[in-house]
Amino acid sequence: MVPRGKRDSQLDQSTGSTLIGQKNLKQWPPTTPSDHGSGYRQGSKNIDDLQIKDCLNQLKCHFTWDLVVEDTDIPDLERRIMDEIDFLDTKSNVGIHNFLAYVRHLRGQNDKALQSLREAEDLISDFKDIPYRSDLRSLVTWSNYAWLYYHMEKLQDAQFYLDRVRYTCNTYFSPFRYRMECPEMDCEEGWALLKCGEQNYERAKACFEKALAAEPENPEFNIGYAITIYRQDYDRTSVISLEPLRKAIRLNPRDMYIKALLALKLQDIGQEAEGEKYIEEALSQTSSLTYIFRYAGKFYRKKGSVDKALDFFKKALQATPYSAFLHHQVGLCYRAKMIQIKKATNWQLSRQNREIVNRWAQLALKEFQTTLDIRPTFKIYVSLAEMYVEIGQYRQAEEFYQKALCMNNIEAHKQQQIHYYYGRFQQFHIKSEDKAIAQYLKGLKIEAVSYFRSKILSALENLARGRISRNVHLMESFSLLGLVHKLQGRVDEALQCYERALRFTAELNPWF
Repeated sequence: MVPRGKRDSQLDQSTGSTLIGQKNLKQWPPTTPSDHGSGYRQGSKNIDDLQIKDCLNQLKCHFTWDLVVEDTDIPDLERRIMDEIDFLDTKSNVGIHNFLAYVRHLRGQNDKALQSLREAEDLISDFKDIPYRSDLRSLVTWSNYAWLYYHMEKLQDAQFYLDRVRYTCNTYFSPFRYRMECPEMDCEEGWALLKCGEQNYERAKACFEKALAAEPENPEFNIGYAITIYRQDYDRTSVISLEPLRKAIRLNPRDMYIKALLALKLQDIGQEAEGEKYIEEALSQTSSLTYIFRYAGKFYRKKGSVDKALDFFKKALQATPYSAFLHHQVGLCYRAKMIQIKKATNWQLSRQNREIVNRWAQLALKEFQTTLDIRPTFKIYVSLAEMYVEIGQYRQAEEFYQKALCMNNIEAHKQQQIHYYYGRFQQFHIKSEDKAIAQYLKGLKIEAVSYFRSKILSALENLARGRISRNVHLMESFSLLGLVHKLQGRVDEALQCYERALRFTAELNPWF
């Protein structure tokens, strides 16, 4: 531990608490608020609410990291955290217990939140042989304690934990009274942001990058960074997460969770055989097996081995029956079995096959509805819409398409996805090419490069060519085709299309 200098002989007077004399200093910090001792000035009259609030705002913890959590996500988020604590093997669960405490506070369960912080403190003892690491791990926990007691209007206890934080920052010569700038704190913030969902991923990435800049070979920092990049790797042909995942595995060779993610990424880019080796290796171990079942199921569903996938999903559901992810995946399996029968019969269904198809469809809808009840998300709205299209119930499909279209704060690639799917729905099922074109154009206005942007360009090109071959609205059709060529970088072809469009009218459509 860093030697204490003269400045440790007393703490700053401004917070309303004092340490008196070197004898008392050696006994500091006490382990609980009840152990304040004679050196701690107690009494609510000496504690000013505004002064404490100013100190609290200087802390680095879950209460100050501006974590974006939708109210509707909170109940399911708590369940998912509990599942991780019970079934995901990690080197340290200190961070996840801190996060659980914050989520429980958001639910108004402050007593349970305190219990989660106590559990985090118990886990910190695993680092007691490395005082610096133990103290850093404690900073977030103590900061959360301080905020929680403040919200519970227990200002003495809040002040106590503020003093613990300040003492530790002072001990390690931090230039700040109530926080330390170090890669471990950046990592903790990154994990918290990552677990709050997609709207926080970019900030999580920045946190892990900052931590890695200080310690490039740190195993935990690399795991956090790799998972974040994987979650942001939306394009099925992209390889941006491949190297971070491989490096994380090199530094954490026993982490089966990361190997399962790498397997799924390899499958995405056409290296399924190598990916399956990682899945098989992960399944041969006992570490994080419930989560490995999830990703093994997803791998085999995408491979087309639907029955095998269902076996894995059902095993995982035995441990985590309220997993929205698992119910959604099971629903996708049932949908796949329905489509398999349709394809095998070339969509010419006998009465018996029609009954089988209907049974699979109803099973899929049931699983999707369960998913929706647990966690209403963009993904499940789209799945329900597509499922209702498959069984010809267009009114219900329209309802869920509209729910997906009306969602706020949706990532660019998802906006492109829903405009693509809804455009196809209008084009092939409602038989409205004009409405389909409107959706495709809305999708193209979102300039993010993604898999679905390329799908929209392809769909719009095919639609325009079809209209030209049928001599339908030639000026607009050639203009559409010219737009597609322009966005694909084919300038000469675009100019030719625009010239041909001009032959039909001297008045261009304002879209172009």
